Amino acid sequence: MAENGLKRINKMKRVATVLLAFILISFVSEVKAKNDNRALQLIPQPQQLTLGEGSFVLSNTSSISFDSKNNRMTDIVRYLNGKISPATGFKLNSAKQGKIALKLSSDTTLGKEGYRLSVQQKHIQITANQPAGIFYGIQTLLQLLPPEIKSNSLQKKIEWNIPCVTIVDKPQFSWRGLMLDVSRHWFTKEEVKKYIDEMAEYKMNVFHWHLTDDQGWRIEIKSYPRLTEVGAWRAKRVGFWWGREKQQPGEKATYGGFYTQDDIKEVVTYAAERFIRVIPEIDVPGHSLAALVAYPELACFKAPESVNVGNKFYGEDENTLCLGKESTYQFLDKVITEVASLFPDEYIHLGGDECYHGFWHKCPLCQNLMKKENLKDEVALQGYFTKKMEELLKSKGKRLIGWDDILEGGLSPKATVMSWQGIKGGIEAAKQGHQVIMTPADNCYLDLYQGEPSVEPNTYAMCRLKDSYTFNPVPSGVNPDFIIGGQGNLWGESVPTFRQAEYMTWPRGWALAEVFWSGPAKNDWEKFWPRVEKHFLRYDIAKINYAKSMYNAIITPSFASDDSLMVSLSTEISGLDIYYTFDNTDPDIYTPKYLSPLRIPRNASVLRVITYRGDKQIGKVITLPISELMQRAEATRKK
Repeated sequence: MAENGLKRINKMKRVATVLLAFILISFVSEVKAKNDNRALQLIPQPQQLTLGEGSFVLSNTSSISFDSKNNRMTDIVRYLNGKISPATGFKLNSAKQGKIALKLSSDTTLGKEGYRLSVQQKHIQITANQPAGIFYGIQTLLQLLPPEIKSNSLQKKIEWNIPCVTIVDKPQFSWRGLMLDVSRHWFTKEEVKKYIDEMAEYKMNVFHWHLTDDQGWRIEIKSYPRLTEVGAWRAKRVGFWWGREKQQPGEKATYGGFYTQDDIKEVVTYAAERFIRVIPEIDVPGHSLAALVAYPELACFKAPESVNVGNKFYGEDENTLCLGKESTYQFLDKVITEVASLFPDEYIHLGGDECYHGFWHKCPLCQNLMKKENLKDEVALQGYFTKKMEELLKSKGKRLIGWDDILEGGLSPKATVMSWQGIKGGIEAAKQGHQVIMTPADNCYLDLYQGEPSVEPNTYAMCRLKDSYTFNPVPSGVNPDFIIGGQGNLWGESVPTFRQAEYMTWPRGWALAEVFWSGPAKNDWEKFWPRVEKHFLRYDIAKINYAKSMYNAIITPSFASDDSLMVSLSTEISGLDIYYTFDNTDPDIYTPKYLSPLRIPRNASVLRVITYRGDKQIGKVITLPISELMQRAEATRKK
């Protein structure tokens, strides 16, 4: 009996040992899976990534080694500590043999911005040719930490583990930009810095600052103080853009703001610490209404009396500088001189887009200049102006960038073109030997709808997340050497607050960041959008706004062969179910599930649609009158 009991005890011990081993293996596997997952959730996707075993645990005993005599490296370590200390409660102390090592090397394969990141259980090393590469390696390292690292408050009971991984990475394009329009709605200096910081975390390196337009002049020019005293302010209005009542006689202009030259210097320094170039845009000769209100003598005939508030004016009120007056060029000389002194980058953007020529056509001074210079039409007159501006910039040690509209008047080979009217302008510019930044509206305009218009802020066209992600900046048949990169543009007409600016930028900005860094060859939509969801979590913790439009149903009405109205429903991402109603009730998982195109029931007045993932609502309820569906179907049939 004792012997049998002993056998049973030994057997139980063996079972317990096996069970314990199984539990440990399962736990380790689960931890490894979580770690592996985090390594695969990076945006932008690295060029090469190899997963290892285990994790490095970041703690208050972790130290960092770097070349402290290099100011850029010191800035990077300060930046890193600023990113980790709010959530962790500690900073990395410097040491000769730190657990985290940042090293500059001479590996030419990495280029100017590439890096190597090696995370091992007891040591992390980032190497790069230049500090910029170290900085981008730091961005990857931060994304490898748990999402709670994005919190601005102390996060207790979090183990700050970093999965073991080896990454070799460098960008495909040198120009990876975002443009922020601060003319239509002014954003504070601190908000602009926050936008720049958000860009930097996704390895963007160009901030295009649209500083002047018809609705506001935002940069202090000491030679012309009325540009901001008058041109930076307009009457306060809400409502849809272009449908607003214009400023009334005697009404005070209280809405707006501007950046002092000290503000500009502060933002430029802040961006440089994040390896971001700042490109100012002074939009001329069109889009100059605010300048004309401040200095009416710059107009051909009669300048508007007040800064535009978002009411219709194009072709009615002057918004173009008079090119027949010598004072116009004197004005621009002084403006550009001050702008050039504030921005160290080689480029200044002079706009040149959507310039109305009607007032030039009637202006005796402009017509006299055309005769004198043997210019056949107003398009050639704008080309003449562009060339003069290019020479002016050259005299200040700067280079010209303009929107692709400037191609019409002819350019020197050193001018750089931003192609926004599709890719045609970029192709033409590249064939002429110009450097090109691809930013076509259909893929890169972040002010456009990013989902079903009825549940989005009002705007005028569509650019879904997938449209941005599947963008290829290098068109077929074009020498890629002339395509230096691309850019997302956030025009501000329908963006009255900074929270809305974030909503419109992210996640489409992440998609473009990956296109410009990783290159379109790595595009895999089905692997990208799940990573986007993980970054949603990080932004939730950071309290940064973003759009969930990719979850909403896509509603496509059309006419059948018998002219009856049909509706097809789909989703931008996979794995979602769509439910609908025609009976004026809200849909949910107990209402009909969409399986095939729907024929509109007789006398139905409204279609309601919603998306679910499993039994959880994930998209917004979309309500569309049948009359709206009819209009959309008609519009499609006419195309």
